Amino acid sequence: MKRVLLFLPLVFAVAVGVFLAAGIGKDPTKLESARIGKPVPDFSLQSLNDPEQLLDASLLKGEVSLLNVWAEWCPACWDEHGYLMQLANEKGVRIIGLNYKDQRETAFRFLGRLGNPYQQIIFDPQGSLGFDLGVYGAPETFVIDAEGVVQYRHVGVVNEQVWEEILLPVINKARGKS
Repeated sequence: MKRVLLFLPLVFAVAVGVFLAAGIGKDPTKLESARIGKPVPDFSLQSLNDPEQLLDASLLKGEVSLLNVWAEWCPACWDEHGYLMQLANEKGVRIIGLNYKDQRETAFRFLGRLGNPYQQIIFDPQGSLGFDLGVYGAPETFVIDAEGVVQYRHVGVVNEQVWEEILLPVINKARGKS
């Protein structure tokens, strides 16, 4: 019995080592998403700007869009916001915002301070749409094709490198440009 107890910490350490080694080299921005290739889930949520206006999944149909999950409380969202402004203003990218688990007042302060790159903003204070999309946290950005189907999910900050190397090729493919 004492011999078994002596080896128990060794067995535990080996098991933990194997578990940790399995994650080495994996890119955390490439989390799998069950939504890839499926339509954006049905929803009916208020517009951030107009609580009387209800937005639904039809908002994400008609043209290729980025759906950017953001919140005022998210430090990385502050980091990426300037580049989102550049994408919207200089490159004409259609960006729909999903204000995630935030308060309307703080979201307005954020946009008032940094600008608004979003054509529309879905207000999701309870995180219901975020949950249905499989959002882990903010920021996350989805490429949605013109039929409203999720083509790609990026976890983390959108910057020039992410745009050029990842998102733009996915968008071009969704637009039929290879």
